[in-house]
Amino acid sequence: MQTNKIKRLRLNSDLRNKITTRFRVHLENENTQEREKYYQLREEFKPLQDKTWKLAETCVRKHYPQKDVDTCHYLQDKYPNVDTVAKDSCFHFGYMGNPDEKDEDDKYISKHFDFRLGGDIDGIDKQSNQDEEDNWGRGKDSADFANAYFRDELKAKEGCNPDINIEQFGKDQNPYWTKYKDNNAKALGLSGYRNSDEVGYSREWNAEYELDLIGREYCRQRQIAVEREEYQTFLLWQQSKGQLIMAHHKWIDSILKQMKFVKEVVKGYRYLDEALEFAKESDLTIDEAEIIRTNSTGLTIYNPSNAAQMLKSMKNKNVSRKDKILARVEYERLNNVN
Repeated sequence: MQTNKIKRLRLNSDLRNKITTRFRVHLENENTQEREKYYQLREEFKPLQDKTWKLAETCVRKHYPQKDVDTCHYLQDKYPNVDTVAKDSCFHFGYMGNPDEKDEDDKYISKHFDFRLGGDIDGIDKQSNQDEEDNWGRGKDSADFANAYFRDELKAKEGCNPDINIEQFGKDQNPYWTKYKDNNAKALGLSGYRNSDEVGYSREWNAEYELDLIGREYCRQRQIAVEREEYQTFLLWQQSKGQLIMAHHKWIDSILKQMKFVKEVVKGYRYLDEALEFAKESDLTIDEAEIIRTNSTGLTIYNPSNAAQMLKSMKNKNVSRKDKILARVEYERLNNVN
């Protein structure tokens, strides 16, 4: 009596790539602690920027009253040779330090605060340091905030990758990296940073944060004194930009670590059904019909269920103090029972 045996499909590089690509999409959509933190900080940032900008406008107008700016505008419109009003979005705010305060000297304390999309996040004015920077002083990580804030929008654009700096972190510059950085910058409008013809998200963003100031010198030459509490408000806003960048980095880094494991697991399988079972055990359903059937060979290493459990254990490493206490209580309870 003959029995019809179902031929198992072997995996090849093409099938493995398709499966790991599906895993990447799946992992990015999982509701993990890292993902939740990133989206929370992203949603909180714009209202914080708007609130901080109102304070900046108030501080600036104390030194450059609107009445004086209007007078300069009048003279500028009347006389062709008068050119004294310019728009600006970054300012040097500072205050006189109090030696009685911790970590403060009796000196003027100042930082650079840039409200533009490609503005710095470290409080250092780089406009005159073109030897170390590019595109009119934009730091090498100047796009990191824009990539983090507009990540979803960039992901939807062909040829863009808002995670490229994280994926290539620690590597030497290469054409692959450069291609995506340039595409991102073009879509964001950062490539024309100091030009009047800004495009993309940069033009819309920067238009919300501009003030007419008297004098056309760089902002580093305009020191605007503020109260210590106001300075701290600006500092907290600036730090929040860095926090969003870090949250983006931690989230994507956690995905990259999981993807490294996924690729190792899938590489170890010989047959398609093994990889699909691993995906299913990892809460990812892949229809076999979606996968192109070709022949290949591989190395069998992982049991699909065990591999899925290992993958799940790599998520949500930031355990809260409450959860740690509950886990310890449960551990001691089980030991007492045994």
